[in-house]
Amino acid sequence: MSDITFPVIDLRDAARGPEARAAFLDRLRRAAHDIGFFQLVGHGVTGAADLLDLSRRFFALPEEERRELDILDSPHFRGYSALGRERTRGVPDQRQQLDIGPERPVRPPAPGEPSYRWLAGPNQWPTGLPELRPAVIDWMDRLTEVSHRLLRLLLESLETPADFLDTVVAPDPQVHFKLLHYPGPAEAADVDPADQGAGVHKDLGLLTLLVQDEVGGLQVAVEDDHFVDVPVVPGAFVVNLGELLEVATRGYLRATVHRVTRPAPGVDRYSMPFFYSPRLEASMRPLPSRYVSGAGGVVHDPDNPLFACYGDNVMKGLTRGFPELIARHHPGLLGPAQR
Repeated sequence: MSDITFPVIDLRDAARGPEARAAFLDRLRRAAHDIGFFQLVGHGVTGAADLLDLSRRFFALPEEERRELDILDSPHFRGYSALGRERTRGVPDQRQQLDIGPERPVRPPAPGEPSYRWLAGPNQWPTGLPELRPAVIDWMDRLTEVSHRLLRLLLESLETPADFLDTVVAPDPQVHFKLLHYPGPAEAADVDPADQGAGVHKDLGLLTLLVQDEVGGLQVAVEDDHFVDVPVVPGAFVVNLGELLEVATRGYLRATVHRVTRPAPGVDRYSMPFFYSPRLEASMRPLPSRYVSGAGGVVHDPDNPLFACYGDNVMKGLTRGFPELIARHHPGLLGPAQR
């Protein structure tokens, strides 16, 4: 399957009449079932190149300015991560990033409330780049709208009522946005075969919409341990499905394993993933669909337990990804051997 073609889905086809819509829904269902990754065009969202430029400018700020936003100072998992701060499967990812979520006031969990309540809180923004905040907030608002429309179309493609998951995401879906910078090694002699841009993983929520620059490096496991490159399609969002859609469809839709390779020496890669997920306290339930009822069920991985409640599922990932932050702000989440 090394010659696999990632489907290109044109969102405009959903509004081009009954026959075009039916064909669109069939292509969408097949892409989500067969691969779990596709390229979305015709979405009407502009400005990606400008935001990528702002991202480059952010990572070009002096290191001391970026460290003023250190994610380790945020119990809400918001802020800047230096190279190697986030881990995937215990291995440091060779990327820098800025994690951003909905702007919320600080409200620590009350006694007995779940730990995922910490995920509601304020962001950290660079004073040296004031234009970043309004641009990112506008971007997140627009991608929330596209994601909700795409989710409804996915449900329709499965012959499920389009509004079946509205109560799961409305009125306050949990969204998450990252600015990512993957710097290549300075010299060829610095290349370590163990280095990973981002390690092998699945996404945790419902949908991911990714903008990647021209460098590429995103790879998808189309078969066990066989990864293929996702091509760069100008103007497209790379869309993939998260674990909770896999749960809700009993494995019919695929939350596909993927990774990012580290760029070559002297090369910089920039990307911007947007994650669309249910409300933190919402739980998934099986979709009423003939495709789902006939599915074989989710394949359980003992190293990656799946939780129907999104808040529990995302805290699983954050506890693994940011062990230093957990130890500083949330030591009660660590096992005795980790404290």
